[in-house]
Amino acid sequence: MANTQPIVIVDYGMANLRSVQKAFEKLGHAAVITGDPQQVSEAHRLVLPGVGAFRDAIVRLRESGLAPAIVNHIRAGRPFLGICLGLQMLFTRSFEGGEHQGLNLFAGDVVRFPTVPGLKVPHMGWNHLRIRRPAPHLVGLPPDGAVYFVHSYYVVPRDPDLAATETEYGTPFVSSIWRDNVFATQFHPEKSQRVGLQILHKFAALR
Repeated sequence: MANTQPIVIVDYGMANLRSVQKAFEKLGHAAVITGDPQQVSEAHRLVLPGVGAFRDAIVRLRESGLAPAIVNHIRAGRPFLGICLGLQMLFTRSFEGGEHQGLNLFAGDVVRFPTVPGLKVPHMGWNHLRIRRPAPHLVGLPPDGAVYFVHSYYVVPRDPDLAATETEYGTPFVSSIWRDNVFATQFHPEKSQRVGLQILHKFAALR
């Protein structure tokens, strides 16, 4: 039986939300964009995208009342997908432009890529996933599938078993995490063509 409730995409003013919505719609899944904390808290399936600076994003989530709504959704055990900043903000703190506290749902830090001769930062473009744990969102993906990244910082979970995939860019880094009802990616599935759409479809099918 297909899900009839729309996927809820969190609007806090720092993401190309329409591109995420269009990707779900292309797959035949209804998706709504909202900044209403009540609707976010009650969503069956929730997506937190994000681009830009960590500090600005976390301030907007807190000032809008969306931060506790997101935490409530996750703690209720309902499916959650974080994308880019939506992954990073789940962790304890970020060192982007100082030190800033995240939602602390997972212990760990957000750090900048090290300076390596010949390595451009931000990490931008296509790169490969190496699957560390068989998350349900990754079932059926090619073993070395390529996805699209745009970021200068990445997460370092305190628990290494949180990593679902890793990617190489001067150093191996965690490119997605999975625990229970939470799956979050550093890459942009909505920009990652067939592999990304397959991940979004798997998420949309969760009950």
